[in-house]
Amino acid sequence: MATETPSSAVPPTTISLRAPSQYVSEPPASFTSPPLDWLMRTWSVTHSTLSMWRDAQNVRITYKPIQSEAPVTKIDDLVEYEKKGGSGGLKSVAGIDTMDPNHVAAWDWRGKGWLMIASSHWEVLGWGERPREGGAEGEVERWAVTWFAATLFTKEGLDIYTDRKEGLSKATVDEIMTAFKGLKESAPRVAGLVEEGMEEVLISLPWKET
Repeated sequence: MATETPSSAVPPTTISLRAPSQYVSEPPASFTSPPLDWLMRTWSVTHSTLSMWRDAQNVRITYKPIQSEAPVTKIDDLVEYEKKGGSGGLKSVAGIDTMDPNHVAAWDWRGKGWLMIASSHWEVLGWGERPREGGAEGEVERWAVTWFAATLFTKEGLDIYTDRKEGLSKATVDEIMTAFKGLKESAPRVAGLVEEGMEEVLISLPWKET
């Protein structure tokens, strides 16, 4: 049964990725879930295999706890994005994520309002933080890789996140891409998704705000 990772857990400084639970019965012993307080922030999507972001820019996802009691098993999930080129207003998709008790670092998403009929399953395949390239002493860049299972309306997909609005350093992106190659044996479909369609998501600062 999946459990929360203690908030005192030290974020990994090396980059490695695990296969989704759809492909393997158990994650490697070296993998730990990101602590909830580490995950609860706004993430910029820098790269994705999802076609929905091909015509978008400044895609970001904000996770917030919606329960005051412990353990927290539900979080608020707000996706915001702009049309590529910046025309039009800020668009958003709101939902609620419920922790999957049967898998590690896994969540089941359901939309709010008229989107309540839509649902999906997603998992964190890797996460960590490392000194920011060219940054001030002690400054770090946080990163995460998420996997989305296929639904009736969307294909299986992958996103790369960072907590920096301006995106990840090239060195970190390159190491994540190399780590995807390590999944060719355990999850060849995931490695294939990267080879076939992992593309950079446009970032054009400043972000539009509500």
